Amino acid sequence: MNDPFSVPVKPDRDEFLSCLSRTYRGGRVHPIEIYLDKEIQDDLVARYGISAGIRDDDPHRGLKLQLALQRFLGYDYVLASVGNLAFDFSWDNAADSSALGKEGGRNFINESRGPVTSWEEFERYPWPDLSAARTDDLEWYERNLPDDMCLLGGLTGHIAEEITFFMGYETLCIALYEEPDLVKAILEKVTALHTRYTELLLQFGRVAAVWGTDDMGFKTGPLISPDQLREYVFPTHKKLAGMAHDAGRLYLLHSCGKLDLVMDDLIDDVGIDAKHSFEDTIEDVADAKDRYGDRICLLGGIDMDFLCRSDEEAVRLRVRKTLDRCGVNGYCLGTGNSVANYVPVPNYLAMLDEGRRYGGGS
Repeated sequence: MNDPFSVPVKPDRDEFLSCLSRTYRGGRVHPIEIYLDKEIQDDLVARYGISAGIRDDDPHRGLKLQLALQRFLGYDYVLASVGNLAFDFSWDNAADSSALGKEGGRNFINESRGPVTSWEEFERYPWPDLSAARTDDLEWYERNLPDDMCLLGGLTGHIAEEITFFMGYETLCIALYEEPDLVKAILEKVTALHTRYTELLLQFGRVAAVWGTDDMGFKTGPLISPDQLREYVFPTHKKLAGMAHDAGRLYLLHSCGKLDLVMDDLIDDVGIDAKHSFEDTIEDVADAKDRYGDRICLLGGIDMDFLCRSDEEAVRLRVRKTLDRCGVNGYCLGTGNSVANYVPVPNYLAMLDEGRRYGGGS
């Protein structure tokens, strides 16, 4: 197997978890990503021979590939999810023009109107059977994950996102004032699903943290008012975080958007242990570390637009400057959002490699 990295590292779940909980005393940089697009994964697997030794007809080929890829890239965890427990939404589609474009294009939610905008549609909607959830992937990892790695349980907690997906953003904004009972009825369904989802994650001892993912904002502020977030959205996240904490696990939150108006709520009331998703046009992750780093862990933050437009040396310099300010305790290195298929693979690898160099590897 070829190796693009200059410094070797081995996973260390205990160090990784101490970094997330801000008790880390080591020197290695721990990386994190919420996901790598399939096209990026396929490119890396082919480029570096990561599938060697995994048979094409192996029924667990996908899980074994994911484990091998995570170890190759230097992550201390694998992200594992519950299957067959999700809502069906109305998706629009657009062509994908990136170099590693998605087959069939990219899907996105219609902002005007979703599948449930009235009580009649609410009654007709095919709500999922919560008893039909599958935990096959979690069960396999529980048996086969190496002892030096952990599982991050995800992705749950799509509360603000899914009430928006159900109604369409424009419709939701009106319904919050004209039909709040319908919004609350949808919210009850969403909460029930993600409560069950989180219960299932927490049944597995290798799950060290639950990763809630819920985009609540845009470039200039939250999607709905802070008071509406406190009324409709935060109680469920507080419930999920409490479930994780009661089970001795961490609760990480991915949320895009400008959320400074409600960060104290998320930290002090909801009880998040870490915050993910940063972009330079809203807040540099190093500035967020200065503001919140004594209360939560900060995750990622190497800006997506920067990664796409810069050369490798600029990426390395940005990583070093970020680590100089954020340190290695209570901060995990990664992109500002995810490794989307339009991120140049050499720049992504340069980001990881510079993190290894900075921390000295292991």
